[in-house]
Amino acid sequence: MTKRRSRGDGGLHWDDKRQRWIATASLGYAPDGKRIIKRGSGKTKTEAKTKLKEVLRDYEDGLVIASTDSTVKDAVTYWLTNGLKGRSEKTIKTYTWYANTHVIPSLGARKLRDLSVEDVDRWLSSKTGILGTRSLKLIHNILDRSVRNAMRRDVVKRNVVELCEVPVGRPGRPSKALTLDQAEAVLKAAETATCRMRAYVVVSLLTGARTEELRDLRWNHVVAYDATRKSWQAVTDVGWEHDQFALYVWRSVRKSGDTKTVKSRRSLRIPVRCVTALKALLDERANGESVGKFSESRVFGTRNETAMTAENVRRDVRIALKSAEGIDPAEWTPRELRHSFVSLLSAHDVPIEHISRLVGHTNTLVTEVVYRKQIRPVMQEGATVMDEIFPLAPEP
Repeated sequence: MTKRRSRGDGGLHWDDKRQRWIATASLGYAPDGKRIIKRGSGKTKTEAKTKLKEVLRDYEDGLVIASTDSTVKDAVTYWLTNGLKGRSEKTIKTYTWYANTHVIPSLGARKLRDLSVEDVDRWLSSKTGILGTRSLKLIHNILDRSVRNAMRRDVVKRNVVELCEVPVGRPGRPSKALTLDQAEAVLKAAETATCRMRAYVVVSLLTGARTEELRDLRWNHVVAYDATRKSWQAVTDVGWEHDQFALYVWRSVRKSGDTKTVKSRRSLRIPVRCVTALKALLDERANGESVGKFSESRVFGTRNETAMTAENVRRDVRIALKSAEGIDPAEWTPRELRHSFVSLLSAHDVPIEHISRLVGHTNTLVTEVVYRKQIRPVMQEGATVMDEIFPLAPEP
């Protein structure tokens, strides 16, 4: 005769109140002397036993037994609330908008443990006609990081999102660069713009600095080489009666104040046009006052000494380009002045290694990938050597 289990050893019974089968297992005693009981429930005996096996497997793997009711919306909401500490307000706002617009409405109700690769693939594919590739990568990143965060909290055992590839999205507006003639027209139009936007357009086009870097450029980072001291000094201290000038591109409007990458932090010698435009801007700002008081001020700041927003710059640059011959201002953005810098240098046979350092890229691969339409080096070495090896025979 089979021996009856002791009370608490586990078993399988019907719960009238819940109208479900309950499978239980006793795993000994906790340090406080209480019995460790794990349970699984189901509408059938088999389903209850299967659930219990999953619970026991998680327990043996050292996982906290999480509620199976946790959804994708729960994971995304938790990550937005707790996973973006230290990020700028703009970044948080962007992530939240994409999550609430594209992630939660489509996948939010899905149980997190039931989320499959097929679910994510179908979801991303459904967005290819709506979003560009960059936006697709962003919503994939939001879901991926939310599920990874849930893994760390033992809500789910694996992250199926990282197994999915991001498809190519809706084609966006292709970036472009000014030709030499167009660049000359832009510089000519800038001469008739306000002093601030004249300087901005000239410096952006002739140095290739990012708009986020110029928006936080300070006057004490506009420097001249003082031959007497044999060092670079701020123009607010030593004036403009010097031969060489440079910009310390060491800051940006990012929350940390740092540049985009370590190699983005660079010092650039500036051409004469830039010097002339910056001197005129500082003279206008000072209006007879001591220029020393502007040392910490932003070069392209607002009247309240705050940084210009990206929208401010876009609007003002387009206003400045209104008189440029052959240019439709609505078709151009401030970042394309940087693209034009790369294009013009490339067209004048500047090696890509030098261009990469000037624009602050980590390596030449970044320059080639991001600016591939603007890189036009003519490789001459092969033709030169072959002409020497196989010279054309003189005509008889």
